[in-house]
Amino acid sequence: MFLRGSIARLRPELAKVRFQQPPRIAPLLVRSFSSGQQTRFKQTFFNPNEEPDKNKDNKKRKKKGPDLGNQPQDFFKNTKWTNWIFPGLVITLLLNSYSGAENNQMTFQDFKVNFLEKGLVKRITVINSSFVEAELVTQHPRIVGFTIGSVEFFEKELDEIQDKLGIPNNERIPVSYIRRSSILSYIMPFVPTLILIGGTYYLARQLQKRAPNGKGGGPLNNIMGIGKSKAKLFNQETDITVKFKDVAGCDEAKEEIMEFVTFLKEPKKYEKLGAKIPKGAILSGPPGTGKTLLAKATAGEAGVPFLSVSGSEFVEMYVGVGASRVRDLFSTARKLAPCIIFVDEIDAIGKSRESGPMGANDEKEATLNQLLVEMDGFEDTDHIVVLAGTNRADILDKALTRPGRFDRHISIDRPDIEGRKAIYKVHLKPLKLEHPVTDEFAGRLAALTPGFSGADISNCCNEAALIAAREDAEVVKLVHFERAIERVIAGLERKSRVLSPEEKKTVAYHEAGHAICGWYLQYADPLLKVSIIPRGQGALGYAQYLPGDEYLISQEQFEHRMIMALGGRVSEELNFDDITTGAADDFKKITQMANMMILRLGMSKKLGTITFETNSQQPQVHKLFSEETFELIDNEVKRVINEAYEKCRNLLTEKLDEVEKVAQELLAKEVLTRDDMIRLLGPRPFEEKNDAFKKYLLPPNEQQNHPEEGAQAA
Repeated sequence: MFLRGSIARLRPELAKVRFQQPPRIAPLLVRSFSSGQQTRFKQTFFNPNEEPDKNKDNKKRKKKGPDLGNQPQDFFKNTKWTNWIFPGLVITLLLNSYSGAENNQMTFQDFKVNFLEKGLVKRITVINSSFVEAELVTQHPRIVGFTIGSVEFFEKELDEIQDKLGIPNNERIPVSYIRRSSILSYIMPFVPTLILIGGTYYLARQLQKRAPNGKGGGPLNNIMGIGKSKAKLFNQETDITVKFKDVAGCDEAKEEIMEFVTFLKEPKKYEKLGAKIPKGAILSGPPGTGKTLLAKATAGEAGVPFLSVSGSEFVEMYVGVGASRVRDLFSTARKLAPCIIFVDEIDAIGKSRESGPMGANDEKEATLNQLLVEMDGFEDTDHIVVLAGTNRADILDKALTRPGRFDRHISIDRPDIEGRKAIYKVHLKPLKLEHPVTDEFAGRLAALTPGFSGADISNCCNEAALIAAREDAEVVKLVHFERAIERVIAGLERKSRVLSPEEKKTVAYHEAGHAICGWYLQYADPLLKVSIIPRGQGALGYAQYLPGDEYLISQEQFEHRMIMALGGRVSEELNFDDITTGAADDFKKITQMANMMILRLGMSKKLGTITFETNSQQPQVHKLFSEETFELIDNEVKRVINEAYEKCRNLLTEKLDEVEKVAQELLAKEVLTRDDMIRLLGPRPFEEKNDAFKKYLLPPNEQQNHPEEGAQAA
């Protein structure tokens, strides 16, 4: 009722004004009313002659829901009271603005001309040093108001006018100064701060909603949780499905790590005897040998939670973050005990503090020190096992690898032929093969892939399935696996690369030189295939040999391999007037072998049994040997290579007709197999030393020709 009366009293004054555009605050006030009140308000103040658009009103009503003005009984049921706070503040502000029915605002100039100079002012009140209310001498009480820039200027103007009118000092207009305050005056100073806090909270909520699954992955949460560990927790019942039966090719490592599983399952069995389980183990070995898979299988067999984290995740640009994450990781592990912590690539933080000529990294050292304290700090009854994986166990800090922290060092090497066969059996199970998996089939694939790791074998099986699918085959056959192995070893066939006849002839004689040397040298690896189809990025030819699983290499084996590598260049020299760049990779290989023989293996009579290899991890402040020794090393390396070159040239000169046969056959067929080589050159004059080759790859007729070899293989 109070609001309705105020509006009624204001109507005569507002009717005199022609609004070209509604005041800015009016829409806020209008939206705070119901639809019916909005219509009456617009008719009263903005355009009384315009009929309301009922259709527009109905559209708005449909969008905004039920008409709360027509249903006062449902007001508090259907409306959140917080939606009315802002409109209420606006109404209060308007009421404060129109507190007097007779208030008229004007400029100071109008006030001075119309009232002050005519002596119609009875009393003046200065409010908050910025607004003036003047009570006029009229028949009915009337108050006018206006704003002023400063009190001093207003007082000066007032005195000048009264002096001009000759008003005595005791009869001059009384001026009073008051300060009015409302609740808004207390609230308004805090509004910017509240808006800033509210905006920040809103942005944080929006960033959190945009994170994956809404679990707080936004930037703000990352900043707040920067000291938290980034380890991933795998549930022992649902997430970890890997068992030891899924890990093949590392039986010795599995046996050694089984004690950790037994301890986590039956800790009292060891504790009652006074035994202490090793606190941790380092799994070291080449990439792809199954270190992470073995750690996951350990957690799967033990049936305990598995925390996995990378060593690089402890390193950040902020000081102290690495140590904080280590503390948080072990704190989480203690809550989940018994459990397994696996730190992959631990050399990122566990590198030896003695290495590095440029000084130490303080942040990495702090992280390593915290890891050392945590591993040596928690008690044996915590039932926490720490496993770590690395490809460089030789560069780890000695304090990290000492007993009491990582007690055991489990080396996982590349599997031998039996290990590869077991790995093939695991990876062949999900494939749709032409025949069921047999030992002979898996053994043949294992023999074709010497030096392959578990990851290489997995990739090879997947490539074979992709090749079969590319050809729309119903099953994966042996030929698909052979092509996949060639793809992994030598690269993809570059059928689009067309060689000129001269280039093709050069490549054919080059590969024929390699093949002839390998065929007539006793300690050369068995030849499986020769091709002049370009492969990979730069290889124009390709020869597939089958090296065995050797652990000792003789000096004569080194020499034969160097002769075979030089066969391509020597064949070009004997059959063409010019040489090409095709032997660049061959020269690199023979130089590495010669340096290894002289510098590391003591295969030089002049230098004797001395190793000249320097330790790249330690800074060298002086030379380890003299300039004369340097010169002697150069001469010995050249001697070894020159001797191999002369032997290669003599061999190919003697077998020049055989080189011609193989080269012409390559030009005709592009690919030659071992059977083609036997047809052209006859059987190899030496018995094969490779047991895997004799057992899985040697044709039956050749096995009959060498019954003693078959007996040895059996």
